[in-house]
Amino acid sequence: MQTLTVNIQDNFVQDFLTIIEHYKDKVQLQKDENLVADPYFYERQKQLQQDIDEIDSGKTQMINNKDFWDDIDTFTQSLQK
Repeated sequence: MQTLTVNIQDNFVQDFLTIIEHYKDKVQLQKDENLVADPYFYERQKQLQQDIDEIDSGKTQMINNKDFWDDIDTFTQSLQK
């Protein structure tokens, strides 16, 4: 068995289900749990992997923890003035 992703226009879902009803012994439908929990799961996953690749390649540098909190402290102090 193969797993495929099919994108179906909202107004065609019922027609699609009617069409494949005749093949229910050969086709299994199931919701992607990742998309149920987070409709942007795969976009976020792709962006995260791209961020990791950029960090690993040196294209992007991460700020260290101390510098981050120093910047936050400076920012919050500027808000209080």
